[in-house]
Amino acid sequence: MRGANPIGVAGAGAWGIALANAAAAAGRGVVLWGRDDTRMRVIAETRRSDRLPGVVLAHAVQATSDLDDLARCGAILVATPAQSSREMATRLAEAPGSAPLVSCAKGIERGTHAFMTEVLRQAAPGRPTAILSGPSFAADVAAGLPTAVTLASADEGLARALCDALRGPNLRLYHSTDVRGVEIGGAAKNVLAIACGVAVGYGLGASATAALIARGFAELRRFGEAFGARGSTLMGLSGLGDLVLTCSSPQSRNFAFGQALGRGVSVAEAGKGGLAEGVFTALALVELARERGVDMPIANCVEGLIEGSLDVAGAVGALLGRPPKGEE
Repeated sequence: MRGANPIGVAGAGAWGIALANAAAAAGRGVVLWGRDDTRMRVIAETRRSDRLPGVVLAHAVQATSDLDDLARCGAILVATPAQSSREMATRLAEAPGSAPLVSCAKGIERGTHAFMTEVLRQAAPGRPTAILSGPSFAADVAAGLPTAVTLASADEGLARALCDALRGPNLRLYHSTDVRGVEIGGAAKNVLAIACGVAVGYGLGASATAALIARGFAELRRFGEAFGARGSTLMGLSGLGDLVLTCSSPQSRNFAFGQALGRGVSVAEAGKGGLAEGVFTALALVELARERGVDMPIANCVEGLIEGSLDVAGAVGALLGRPPKGEE
């Protein structure tokens, strides 16, 4: 796939722009698609976007609002939010081309409980699919700072080819066939990052935050194992790696959202400017956990805070008041 057709990026938000620059740094031509014609013309002319201030779009990137421009791409990175992925994949299915679709979102679809590659397969049947996830802030990737992520597909040959096509001087990709494990790591860590943000905003201290990360990972691992995820995947970049990153930095929208809740800000006020992915994923994650009999007390508390059945003090009390047990 390297050196052949350009890489397409569907979605011109911060993450889409970062991925476009990363693909260009790997020596690829890139087609960056966004739905707003005026905005895409401004990006094409100025090589800049207000979504990532200070970042200059690489010259190899073509900015467009014409979906047909993606038809010549060898692969399309779907960089829209998790809850918009079905709409995006449906549009791609109706457009020319049959390139593989790579989900770059981290979440579970609310209502259907579908993971991201399931959404792509349902909306664009016949298209090969993959998932890209790992510890990566858009600003870091766009600036060319060293980053490592995982790309998984059920087709190992496709995963290897995509990694080869996207691997650049500062972006290292590891291939995997554990699609579900990579998807679960990205989805669950968003919910757990909200909990860590709440702890910081509420002033619970560094010790409590560290405990939440450790016990949150135990929840992520139990959930992943219930869905057949490999332990090595959950311990890797897309699991533990991404969890540590997003649970410890206000650069994470999920952490920042939780931090606002911890300070007493309402869910509506904290979500102004766009709700974090973990807000939508929390209910789906908790419902799936209940269906599989997976104990996820931290995720349950986050869901309670979002839905309004718990306040922060109540969530802290619920976690601290759990019956004593051995560590697992």
